[in-house]
Parts: sequence; C-alpha cells; structure tokens
Amino acid sequence: MKIGTYQLNSQVILAPMAGITDQPFRQLCCQLGAALAVSEMLSSNPKVWHTEKSKLRMLHSDAAGIRSVQIAGSCPDELAFAAKVNADNGAQIIDINMGCPAKKVNKKLAGSALLKEPALVERIVQAVVKAVDIPVTLKIRTGWCEESRNGIEIAKIAENSGIASLAVHGRTRNDFYKGNAEYDTIKAIKAAISIPVVANGDITSPEKALQVLSYTGADAIMIGRGAQGRPWIFREINHFLATGNKMLAPTLDEVRSIVLAHVMELHQFYGDFKGVMIARKHVSWYIHNLVETSDGFSTAFNSDQGKAFRAIFNALASTDEQLATLGKFFDDFVTAPSREQYKLS
Repeated sequence: MKIGTYQLNSQVILAPMAGITDQPFRQLCCQLGAALAVSEMLSSNPKVWHTEKSKLRMLHSDAAGIRSVQIAGSCPDELAFAAKVNADNGAQIIDINMGCPAKKVNKKLAGSALLKEPALVERIVQAVVKAVDIPVTLKIRTGWCEESRNGIEIAKIAENSGIASLAVHGRTRNDFYKGNAEYDTIKAIKAAISIPVVANGDITSPEKALQVLSYTGADAIMIGRGAQGRPWIFREINHFLATGNKMLAPTLDEVRSIVLAHVMELHQFYGDFKGVMIARKHVSWYIHNLVETSDGFSTAFNSDQGKAFRAIFNALASTDEQLATLGKFFDDFVTAPSREQYKLS
C-alpha cells in the first residue's frame, strides 16, 4: 500500500488513540512491525497549542517511522492552518479525525459528528488538501448512527477531494465501542472508491486480520485496542499474512525487555511525575497479556495475581520504584505474588 509517495512495508497500521499513541508507543510499535503509526489527535485550535499536552503531541521522531499527524476540528480554515504548521514542523502525512466518538469532541462538531454534515466534510478536506503538499488521509466511522450510515457518501467526497487514503472503523458513532464491528460497510466503501482503504475495528489476532482483509478487500488493517499491552501483535500479523503460520508468542525475557524499555522511555519523555502516571496504564495492559508468553506464564500466572500486582504497581510514586518493582516482578516471579514480596527495602 502507498500513501502518496510513501510505500508502506506491511499491511498493518497503528491506529491513533488519544492518550496512548504518544511518541514512545509509536516508536515501539514501529520497531515491532507496524508499517505506520498515527499520532494522537491534535486540536486544530491554535489557542491550545501552548499547553504541555499539545506540545508533546507535536513532537515527532524518525524512529517512529513515517510521521503521520492527526488533527481534529470543525473549521476548515483552522484545520488547514494546523495542517500547514505541522507540515512545516516535519509531518510527512496529515490525517483528519472524523471518527472520534467522544462527547467533548462531538459537541464541538468535530470527530464523528462531522459525518452528519457532508457539505462541511467536503469543505474541510478540500481546504486541508489545498493547504499542504504532503498526503492527507482521513479516518471515519461508518456513519453517525445506524439510520444514517453514510460511509460510502463520505468516502466518495474524500476521494473526489484529494484524500490519499481512507481508514474506516466498522462502527457508527452511536455504537462507540460496544458490540462487534461490522465489515459490510467497509467492503462496500472499498468497492465504491479507488483510493486505498484501511479497515479498523476489533482486529485482535492474526487470524482476524486475514479474515478482515480477505472479506473487505481493504488494502491494509489498522490496530487500536488490540495493541494495548501487546505491541508485538504487528509482527505476529505480518508473519501470519506472509507465511500462513502463527508466530510464537514472545518469551518472558523478551516481554521483560520490552516493558522495561517502554517504561523508561515514558519516564524520559514525560518527566518523573507524568511519566509515572502514564506508565501505570501501559503496565496494566502488559500484565493482562502476560498469560500469552511462550515459556510458561500461562501455567504460572492468573488474573487474580495480575490484579494484585497492578494494585501494587499503581500505588508507586517514583520512577525508581516502578523500574525496581517491575524488575523484581520479572526476575523473581513466583506463583503467588504478594504485597510483601514487592515491598522495597
């Protein structure tokens, strides 16, 4: 799959997720097989760009692969300006968010709320495409609700307005993340337009990845929640698509290395206080997935033990404590971890 002049090296992309796909996580996922990692959503309102959160979201590294920056808003001129600023700052692809279902975003007529306004969608995408000389992509849902599933209409607007590729989450806005994603609409969109289409929603295994690609005819798939605590899913899918065989799950030693390196990157990127806070949710996801390692955790670890360790880890308040406790957890794991075991002297 190509996006403008950029040739992707696989069919698996990391979805943009607010509060999750920061620079450290994008970099990690690219190292583990993601062909593209889209940044967290950045508001198109320049009045908020001075905040620490926005400043961090505007940081990009070559180590995180092709620099794709997602912007959100409802004003065509603001979005065009935001696209130009980010392009001038090194973005190689601009992605427009029309898929976020969050109420605080939708009440500003941004995110998936824009799907109710096809004329405004057209003005936005045309303004952004005109403002930059790099590829512009678009992420949508299948519609606002089941009664107004207008994904094909939006897709045709996108294609006719110069959008380079289209990612589609197989739910309406009203679905949020409930129930199961549906792929009939994605299949119909792919049949209706000629630009690349990326299928998104509930893809959590190599087998599901192949099933969705085969059924929809999509050019690539996008992984969101399936990568939380399991960034190696990208290489597993790549291997399965290439060979038809399942890749062995990572060993406990490799998981240890990945987790500790990721937590250290978070500490460095965010600083001591915020880094500790952000690390908690990632470690929680990693612990939840430890049963899938290839060398025995499945028989030595259960959900109650994971819950106990997460409670311990979430009470830690310093970077040194987090790293030491994680190291002890992986080095000295026993079948019945207790709070006493992980107390630091």
